[in-house]
Amino acid sequence: MTETGLLVVLAGPSGVGKGTVHRRLREDLADVELSVSVTTRPPRPGEQDGVDYHFVDRPTFEAMAEDGRLLEWAEYAGNLYGTPRVPVDQAVAGGRLVLLEIEVQGALQVIERVPGALTVFLVPPSWEELERRLRDRGTEDEATVARRLETARHELAQRTAFDHQVVNDDLDGCVAEVRRLIEQARTPA
Repeated sequence: MTETGLLVVLAGPSGVGKGTVHRRLREDLADVELSVSVTTRPPRPGEQDGVDYHFVDRPTFEAMAEDGRLLEWAEYAGNLYGTPRVPVDQAVAGGRLVLLEIEVQGALQVIERVPGALTVFLVPPSWEELERRLRDRGTEDEATVARRLETARHELAQRTAFDHQVVNDDLDGCVAEVRRLIEQARTPA
């Protein structure tokens, strides 16, 4: 059987482990097409332009959103994030798997615009664990962490809009469950 092209959206609050799960799935799945998001936020230490994100200024981003070059976009913690549309459409049409790691606000746009997408909301094992993970990253000041936690409360309320919810309490188990969901969605009925 030939697997079909599929857009998979991984979303959840900041600190839930989206990036880690995304990286593991890219390592585990042979035909994952990497979609590099566009953002207006500055690079974190070790991030590379064109690899981790396309880092652009706000006017450039706004022009991309206005003329339809973004599949989805959202403002999060004062910065804009979006997914370039053309590479995603081409990869799925070519039978490949596209895995997006995006914010909840953007994922809700994909749910509306791409009915065939598989959407997975990653849930923290507890509120306390989410808070610990955010603080332990050490990449943001206390005010930013507080904003991210407030946003997380609102995002967690949106999880029922997604096809599946997977608790990220054990990384191996979480990755295995998301992989199972992907394989199930790609197997023709």
